[in-house]
Amino acid sequence: MPIEGPLRELGIHDVFQLLDLSRKTGVLTVTSALRDNQGHVYFDRGAVTFAALRSNPRPLGELLIRAGKVTHGDIARAMGIQVQEVRARALGEILVDIGAITRRELERHVRFQVEEIVFGLLSWAEGYFSFEERPVEDAPAEAIIRISTESLLMEAARRIDEWSRIERVVPHAGVVPALAPVTGDQPALLDLLPNEWEVLAEIDGVRDLREIASHLARSEFDVAKITYGLVMTGVVAVHVRDGDSDTGAAQPRDRVERAIAALRDGDVDRAVSSAREAVSLDPALADARLVLARGLSRLGRHSEAMRELKRAVGLDALNGDVHRELGYSAAHCGELTEAVGAWERYLRVMPAARDAGRVRGALEAAVRLREFLMEHDEHVR
Repeated sequence: MPIEGPLRELGIHDVFQLLDLSRKTGVLTVTSALRDNQGHVYFDRGAVTFAALRSNPRPLGELLIRAGKVTHGDIARAMGIQVQEVRARALGEILVDIGAITRRELERHVRFQVEEIVFGLLSWAEGYFSFEERPVEDAPAEAIIRISTESLLMEAARRIDEWSRIERVVPHAGVVPALAPVTGDQPALLDLLPNEWEVLAEIDGVRDLREIASHLARSEFDVAKITYGLVMTGVVAVHVRDGDSDTGAAQPRDRVERAIAALRDGDVDRAVSSAREAVSLDPALADARLVLARGLSRLGRHSEAMRELKRAVGLDALNGDVHRELGYSAAHCGELTEAVGAWERYLRVMPAARDAGRVRGALEAAVRLREFLMEHDEHVR
């Protein structure tokens, strides 16, 4: 039986811990409509062996090239061998066989790639998870490592603590670093470590930290931490680029995250305010209308919530949460036919959801009440 549910009920950290403690083998799928993204993490007796993210811009081959471990020619040669094989091996295995990279280097970079994907997933506060037990043989060919889940969770917690320390200077990976103006009180010589020189050499005042990290095949967290040190020594200054992904296009989603957090904290007025800002910034964002409707429902403004949810259905007809909430709002407004239709759609879209039984019970009750009222009306006539 699969383990599944919304992340708002069981946090992603708890999901990883549960799979670790129960020594599960299989694949965890995490989906976020808010981010329009999906990740897969493979487990073998509680340990992580592989991870993939739909939006991951750095496949292993590109990662190895940027790290200077292989050449474009090596990748082309390995891919040529791969397509000729009856049962294609992983690209990394072929690179090892042709002597382009050592197995130790391959495992180190696969581990880096997996860790970065997992750390990204561990930052998701909303979405839906599902774990399916499968034999370890079903894992991708690239699953050549084992990482302790406990160590991943500890490192993720450490990064959160580090970010809380540096975020006043480097708030996110979308900031653009540039060389600071020279002043008289700066040292004549810089005493920097090799990794600091590596980052400093890439700072051009145009690319943000995310782009620099991608070019260097390093984690965004490490580049941000190094940049923080360079800012504190007066060598580098950072600024927010107009329209960058963290303050521009992603701004509506940031407002949605704030609204979700406010609802969780019980601050409904702030949640409604943040959700309305998200809607005004991106009227086509169904999740913003969903969160706004939840806030309005908490305030007893069910007719307003119902209007927002109907608009959300038109924007994302496959979002089960929207149909479920529309059912409840419609029921509060006495629109039983609307509620029945919404809950039926929800159960078709998400038949195995954790609260499917509760919704099915509400659906049956609404149908009975609707029939009772219809019979009453006929009797009155």
